[in-house]
Amino acid sequence: MKGSCLCGVIEYEIDSIDMPVAHCHCRTCQKAHAAVFASTAGVMREHFRWLKGEEKLSAFESSPGKRRYFCSVCGSHLVAERVNQPHVIVRVATLDEDPGIAPQMHIWTSHDVPWLEYEGIPCYPEWQPGR
Repeated sequence: MKGSCLCGVIEYEIDSIDMPVAHCHCRTCQKAHAAVFASTAGVMREHFRWLKGEEKLSAFESSPGKRRYFCSVCGSHLVAERVNQPHVIVRVATLDEDPGIAPQMHIWTSHDVPWLEYEGIPCYPEWQPGR
């Protein structure tokens, strides 16, 4: 399965998703992704490889021992890692195809923003009518 950043400068490939997909609601993910949660999954290092654009990666340590990697051109966050762990954490939304598995949990919901609500709010498959 291939993945990439928004501008396409960086591409990666994974052989499998090795850990459950989770929606992470932690405050760091909210800030890093400018979203109320980020969908993530663990991929064993031997199942992950950069295909192109690795020289365009930038990184920062968002918490002690955790590095987040993103495209220096478009800013897309792609993976995170703790160097002592055997896996990387892939941002599932950067996959270029359907991973074929559904999220299994929400984590760090103690950090949910108070305005996050789905029930009772209209949903549209694209833009709302009249836009």
